[in-house]
Amino acid sequence: MQEAIEIGFQTFVSDGDHSFGAVREIAPDDRPELVIYVENAGDFVVPLAAVEAVHSQKVILSCDKLEPRLREAIGHAHDAEEPSEFD
Repeated sequence: MQEAIEIGFQTFVSDGDHSFGAVREIAPDDRPELVIYVENAGDFVVPLAAVEAVHSQKVILSCDKLEPRLREAIGHAHDAEEPSEFD
């Protein structure tokens, strides 16, 4: 059984190992979508059909089901981070 999505769950794409944001809002049943905050880009509406899995307080999204503007934002979610001395 899949875990229920909750506000605050971290978001990932299926082929990524770093969180790019978090669930900010879950729409009512008549609108099957989530609002996800993407670091350095703001809020995006994501259809529930793009959710591949939910487990361990993580929402895994299928990248090929996301709009191009969101995929671009995900690719730049960590741009503002300073590299560590170990990178």
